[in-house]
Formats: sequence, structure tokens, C-alpha cells
Amino acid sequence: MHCRRFRSQPLSRRALLQSASCGFAAVALQALLGDKAFAGSDKSSAPHHAAKAKHVIFLYMDGGPSQVDTFDPKPALEKYDGKPFPTKTEPTQFNNNGNTLSSRWKFNQYGESGLPVSDLFPHIGTQADKLAMIHSMTSEFPEHTSANYFLHTGSGLQGRPSMGAWTTYGLGSDNQDLPGFVVLNGGLIPPGGIDNFNSGFLPAAYQGSIFNPGDPPVANIRPADRTAELQKNKLSLIERLDRASQASAGGDDQLESAIRNYELAYRMQTAVPELMDIRDETPATLEMYGLNDEFKNTQVYGRQCLTARRLIERGVRFVELTCPGGNGDRWDQHSNLKDGHTKNARTVDKPIAALLTDLQQRGLLDSTLVVFAGEFGRTPFAQGGPDGRDHNPYAFTIWMAGGGVQGGIRYGKSDEFGYKTVENRLMIHDLHATMLHLLGVDHERLTFRFSGRDMRLTDVHGNVIHDILT
Repeated sequence: MHCRRFRSQPLSRRALLQSASCGFAAVALQALLGDKAFAGSDKSSAPHHAAKAKHVIFLYMDGGPSQVDTFDPKPALEKYDGKPFPTKTEPTQFNNNGNTLSSRWKFNQYGESGLPVSDLFPHIGTQADKLAMIHSMTSEFPEHTSANYFLHTGSGLQGRPSMGAWTTYGLGSDNQDLPGFVVLNGGLIPPGGIDNFNSGFLPAAYQGSIFNPGDPPVANIRPADRTAELQKNKLSLIERLDRASQASAGGDDQLESAIRNYELAYRMQTAVPELMDIRDETPATLEMYGLNDEFKNTQVYGRQCLTARRLIERGVRFVELTCPGGNGDRWDQHSNLKDGHTKNARTVDKPIAALLTDLQQRGLLDSTLVVFAGEFGRTPFAQGGPDGRDHNPYAFTIWMAGGGVQGGIRYGKSDEFGYKTVENRLMIHDLHATMLHLLGVDHERLTFRFSGRDMRLTDVHGNVIHDILT
């Protein structure tokens, strides 16, 4: 798939004057190109094979939740709690390693499957039979920025396309009035910035569109002109100027993407307010998502989860949620683990459980892949003081639900301390390959020619995790 191309027209005197005026139009155009709030996509193309999922909701846990405190219980840590860690340790981000640190939360078994979930997530625990827990995920990077790029783009380097961009490039969107790839910003942009959601070398129309938590969620979504006719006249002028520039430039991708973004932005002026107007939701639904919760960040994330459901109902292909701030530096608890993880979990627990329940009740879970993941895990030993954990890329837990994934299962295994993977070691490339496979896309065939090479999300790596699929 590539962006649409328009035929060049012979330059009339009027067109020549329009081209001459592009010195002024280019100034406005450059500013608008810098606004990454809007993106467009082509209509859906045929997948490579039968798809199990049509949409993805990616629950990004910024900072790296501790696997041994959330979904991967390790009783051996209690035996050595407060004592020197009994095995050799690898270099860590800050190399300020303390003694063994057991979990500060108890684990319970949930559902018919008996999946273990800590007291941090009593609501998500009720959804255990929907979850495929993966305990053997690894990363190549122990620091946030590179690990975030790796999680989102399959490369630790800046500038590669995000998985959301690859998805919409391959499949398009089922709603031409909304972007195909939407990022619901809870208030924290992760280390690495918006390049985590960018289109890289793919056409610029596939970059993520960031919806902010306030009202309105997108800048300039409400018309500023006195009348609709005045706005249409302005947009018509911009279009004529852009098309004249495009004819003289010979089909520049940035200019083509800008034209498409303007067109989409105009349609979004109706679609976005309707999307964000939740007055048609029942009081029971609002309560279930935590929009009446006394903890403000539960309300914020609950609104994000509810909006995610409304987006995929409207055909948006890929939705990512970032975390709200104010909980103790994301999930990145180098100290104050008890306080920070408690607040972060309280923020997301009830809304995520509501999202899974709501998707199932509406018949959407089977066609929606939900992924819960951070960029890495945390160490089973303390960092310096007694209440913090450093970064651990050697073994961490993510989970997937819906969209062709088996529920109530555990896959892979970390060692007795939750430190390193010892069974079915996986990498982020395997996660990406599996996500694309469930969407009907062969990750080895979804390519884009760039710098003389066929590029892909998984580079030269990646295997589909068939054992967790239905």
C-alpha cells in the first residue's frame, strides 16, 4: 500500500500564480506538518491469511512493572528476603544492587484456570480465564528510551515505524473519519517521546494520532470560523495551493500526507466530538470503568479504556493507551516500590477489567486483541535501599487476551527468582510477529522498500507464538 497519487495538470496562468504563492503557503504547511495530531489511512487491504483479530488495544505500562509483584509469583524470594542475592547478577542500569527483595503483595489463584495474580490487581484477577500470561519475555535493552523504541518499533534506534503504523500501513482502517492509529495520552509521554508512535520511513499518513486527556482531545478540532462556508472556502484555497505545489514537486510524500491529513482533520471535526461524548453510556458502564472512582487517576484511565472501546467500535485499527502521571514516576520504582506500584495498579486495574468485560459483553473481544506490556521488568533484588527495584530485561511478564488468544494459560517460565528466562525464551520480535499473525498479516511479507532494502517490523527475526493461539 502506498499513498494516493494525483495526476499532474498543465500549469495555467492561475496555477502558476498559485505555485508562486507557495512561499507563503509552505510556511503554514510546515507548521501543520509538525502537528502530529492527525493521520490518515487507506481502505483496508486483503490480509495474507484468515484473521482472528480486526483491532488491537495496546495497554502500555510505561516504566516496567515488576513481574514478581504482579503476575509471576516466586516463593523462593521469601526464603532469601533481606539476604544477599544467591546467584550471580548482571550489570543493571544503576549498579546499586541490594539484597533479595520478596514481593510485598500476596498472590491468589483466580478463575477456573487458577492463574496467579497479586493483590495489586483484584479486578484483573477476575478476568484470569481470558488471559494468556507470558512469563518469558525479554528485551535487548536495559534503559528506558532504547527499550521503548524496541517495544514499539522492533528496533532500539530512533526513527523506525511504530507497530501501530505498520498495522495501519498493512491493513488500513475501517473508519475514514478517524485515524487508523490512535494514541490515548493519559498524561505521560514515554522516554523516547512521540517517536514511539511515529511512521518512520513509512508514508507520514500512518503515524499515530495523539489524543490528549483534556477536552478537546485534539487541538483545533472545533471550527474557529464564524460560518461553515467560510471554513470551506479557506480549506478549498489550501487544497488548491497544495495541489499546485504537489504538481511542481512531482508527488512529494510529505505534501501528499499533509493533504490527506487536512481532509481527515475536516472530517474529524464531526467524528471526534461524537466519539468523546459519552452521554449515551449507561450509569452502570461509567461506574464499571471507574469514572466515579474517588481516585482521580482511575477516572482518567477509565475514560481512556472506555474511549478505546468506542474507537474500535468505530473501526479504528490500532489504539494505544499511555499511563497517567502522578503515581511515583510511572511504573519505574527504583525506590518507594510499595507506594508507586500500589498507585499505578489502582489506576489501571478496575478500568482494564471493565474493558475486557465490556468487550466480551458486546461481542467485540473475539475480534479485538488486547495486549498488556511494559518495556521490561524489574529485578528480584533491591536497588540500594530496601524498597526499590532496578530494570530487568532478562525476564518479564506480559499478557494478551481476546483476538484469537487462548485464555487462562501460562506460557514460558522464569527461574525460581523471576530473574532470567529458563523456558520458551521470547523477544519483542516474537510478540510483534504474533500480533500481526492474529491480524491476518505475515510479518515476513509486510515490507517496505527503504534505502535499498525491504524493511519490516520484525527485521530478520520473529516467530509466531502458536502455542498460545486458539
